[in-house]
Amino acid sequence: MASQDWFDKDFYKVLGVDKSVSAADLKKTYRKLARQYHPDSNPGDAKAEATFKEISEAYSVLNDPEQREEYDQIRAMGSGARFSAPGAGAGGGFDDVFSRFGQGRQASSGGFDDFFTMFDQQGGGFGSGRFGQTTGGFRGFGGPQKGADVTARTTLDFVTAAKGETITLAGEDNVPFKVKIPAGVSDGQKIRLRGRGRKSPDGGESGDIVVTVAVRPHPVFTRDGLNLRITVPITFTEAALGATIEVPTLGGDPVRLRVAPGTPSGRVLRVKGRGISTTKGTGDLLAEVQVAVPAHLDDAAREALERFHELEPKENPRADLMSKAR
Repeated sequence: MASQDWFDKDFYKVLGVDKSVSAADLKKTYRKLARQYHPDSNPGDAKAEATFKEISEAYSVLNDPEQREEYDQIRAMGSGARFSAPGAGAGGGFDDVFSRFGQGRQASSGGFDDFFTMFDQQGGGFGSGRFGQTTGGFRGFGGPQKGADVTARTTLDFVTAAKGETITLAGEDNVPFKVKIPAGVSDGQKIRLRGRGRKSPDGGESGDIVVTVAVRPHPVFTRDGLNLRITVPITFTEAALGATIEVPTLGGDPVRLRVAPGTPSGRVLRVKGRGISTTKGTGDLLAEVQVAVPAHLDDAAREALERFHELEPKENPRADLMSKAR
């Protein structure tokens, strides 16, 4: 941070706080803004990252009582004050700055080296993060450093993932911890337990536990967003003549569906509200019918089909396909 920034930047305005803000409220405000604009929460957003740097700079100054006092005194001189090189004219130069701090410097012996030395002599300067140097924290932008995240994995059966459940996992050092699995969690989804990770090394907030969920496939159902899909076999006569069939649901009673006469293989029948339920909504059950061709026919069945073949409409179901392929 250049020294001129202490005149030009209003750190209180950057953080949206009053000049009389307490240390506790200042910290609370900073943490809220840091979470909102942290680069990890806004990947690829250059504007958010720039804002994050600004609030971190502001907090690193205002959170230090001595630095905050120095900043307030410099700002009290007014935004019109500017640094000038020795001999550049009376007033507004380093003499004004040093006289406010009781240094008694002369313009002829001043300059940037003297100004920087003043902060070094007061307990740290650039090397300790007191003036323009970060003290660690979020990606090195200043402020207290968040504790490290801890990762974990768990594998759930399909029904548990759909319905939700509270499970117990073994954490670091085999210390168990409970995880509430929300209804409708999907394969590969991450569940973040805020503040349950490792402690901060310098008084900041603790890290998180991040649990990655794997979901075992179901032998019948598959997920399509919030919808559930199922393939239902029907006979040729059911497809041709129509029928009412039973279709299973996930963890519930079967439902009855009407198959219209002439239903083709691959048609999808929808059952409203019998899919995955989450806080974002509830999906449907999508039943795709597939005509099952009998593998074995007795003589009577074969004769009946041969008579049907003689009577069925003489339409080529592949005619349109052949035409489009040319």
